[in-house]
Amino acid sequence: MTDPHPTPQEFPTYRVQEFLPSFLLGWGLGTLVTFAVRALADALLTTPCEGRTLLALIVPLLLGPGGLAFTAVNWRRAGRAALGLGLVVASLLPALFVGARDIAVLRGSGCAGGYVVLAPAGGDSISSVTLRVGESRELTGRIGGFTAQDYPGEFTLSGQGSAAGIVVTLPKTTARAGEVFPLTITVQPGTGINTYTAGVQGRVVRDGRTVSADGTLEVNVRPAEVK
Repeated sequence: MTDPHPTPQEFPTYRVQEFLPSFLLGWGLGTLVTFAVRALADALLTTPCEGRTLLALIVPLLLGPGGLAFTAVNWRRAGRAALGLGLVVASLLPALFVGARDIAVLRGSGCAGGYVVLAPAGGDSISSVTLRVGESRELTGRIGGFTAQDYPGEFTLSGQGSAAGIVVTLPKTTARAGEVFPLTITVQPGTGINTYTAGVQGRVVRDGRTVSADGTLEVNVRPAEVK
């Protein structure tokens, strides 16, 4: 006869003598995979940029979820669960740490691209602005993602709207990395009531290669104020 009240499974007890060696083995395997993949990629990748971002992220993304899944499946087996936890820790250190450092290097070299921070004068960055037809808004831009030490030259600035009635005016045509520059967004008369985008871009040539920093702003156009 079936027992109507089955005995619940007890949470397994992990002993240090059994857990620690398997944990260290999992961490060691994860570390080995991290640097083995990097060494293989360095031998296969012939350009300083292409494929490097994927390389920085793929090992942490494989070891972390993979280790968690392995631990969940084997949670009642202390040795295997510890092995999975070791893989998870390896996905953070060294894999994620090394990957984050590589991405920082890519940004400094221009491989990961830059960005333009758009904001009101003296204010925090914004992603959208609301303007009435015929109105203008003065903002500031700043080129980020690059350092003046790595990119001492001036970026050539340009701006454009997604429609003819959205005009981006740049009093300065060049700016250095980290330098704040003024700009004006104008909604010309006759522009339809809709949501548009305005973009600002900075370009510079380094070692024969053009790198860019981009920023976009959502422009919500409302009807002109009736006087």
